[in-house]
Amino acid sequence: MTKKNKLLFTKYKKLLINKLSSFKYVTKFKKNKNNNLKSFFYTSLSGLVIIIIFFFVPILVNSYKNLLLNNKEVNNKSKINFEKTLSGKILEEDSDLTNTTEIFEDVFEFENMPTDVVRLSAMTIEQLFKDTNYSLDDVRKNKLVKPINLSLLPKEMKMIENTKKRKNLFIQIILPLILEENNQIKYDRRKLFSILNKNNNSKAEIKWLKKKFKQYGVKNKDLLTLKIRMDEIPTSLAIAQAAKETGWGTSRFALEGNALFGQWTFSGEGIKPKSIDKDKSHKIMKFQILQASIRAYQRNLNTHSSYRKFRKLRAVSRDNEEELDSLILAESLDQYAATGKEYTKILIKIIKQNSLKDFDKVKLLPTSKKLKNLI
Repeated sequence: MTKKNKLLFTKYKKLLINKLSSFKYVTKFKKNKNNNLKSFFYTSLSGLVIIIIFFFVPILVNSYKNLLLNNKEVNNKSKINFEKTLSGKILEEDSDLTNTTEIFEDVFEFENMPTDVVRLSAMTIEQLFKDTNYSLDDVRKNKLVKPINLSLLPKEMKMIENTKKRKNLFIQIILPLILEENNQIKYDRRKLFSILNKNNNSKAEIKWLKKKFKQYGVKNKDLLTLKIRMDEIPTSLAIAQAAKETGWGTSRFALEGNALFGQWTFSGEGIKPKSIDKDKSHKIMKFQILQASIRAYQRNLNTHSSYRKFRKLRAVSRDNEEELDSLILAESLDQYAATGKEYTKILIKIIKQNSLKDFDKVKLLPTSKKLKNLI
């Protein structure tokens, strides 16, 4: 090879080497670029997955917890407990009550009613009863009462000198109200039985149960305790206690505060007794209307620990498929008043002397389809 050719060969060789080096660099650069894009993509995707996991995991955990709680509340234990009840077994009641505000929440709702309730005179009320053919003789015979709902007692109660006339008027006024409250309990009790006899319950039923657990002061959500507490007060017993506590509707507490059962309060609205001891600070609970007083009285007997014996006697009668006997149940209310057993003797005497047990099987004519089924 000539010298000239060698120089040309050397020149082309260097040029070729430079070209190849440049190509390798570009290829490497492109590879690196592609790798960086892939790395960015996978990093972004991983980050997105982590964000989604952290967003949805708490929701899934809460949902799972709620599912467990709901299953715990209404799982098959309800049917087992129902069978226990039918076999005559009575479970121990909840010893501790929940917030009294929750227990009396539906009672306090009456306080939001309009304050322009009309107080009818005794003469007007008597005429109303006459016009509607509402007499106690007829009620004792036919066992039906028309739903006449009066909110206040007449101011003239004290001035009615004839004792029988005053007693009859008092019973005529409060009888429909007592029956109305008992009807509501009957309706709730029937619904509770339906729930007890199911393996699983709907969301609406669970919500209703939660409300009733609060209303009846059942803290451990025990269905049997709720069943024991959610029950009627015999009509004759309610009338007798109202008669005793108000002097057949003539007391200051009844006329000024619609207080039919002398319930105490240490806070909130109340009327201070005139002859109260200096070391005592209680008042007599005051209500907007008479019906609120009756509901509070029933809730009191059905939840307060002082009347556990009353509730257990009533539950025994239910389990034995016996009718509630006000004379037997009255004996268990010795803690209702400071006079103890003397108080229960007076109640029994009032029931017997005024033939109040005649009203225990009386039905209130229904005002709705749901109450019609209770007759």
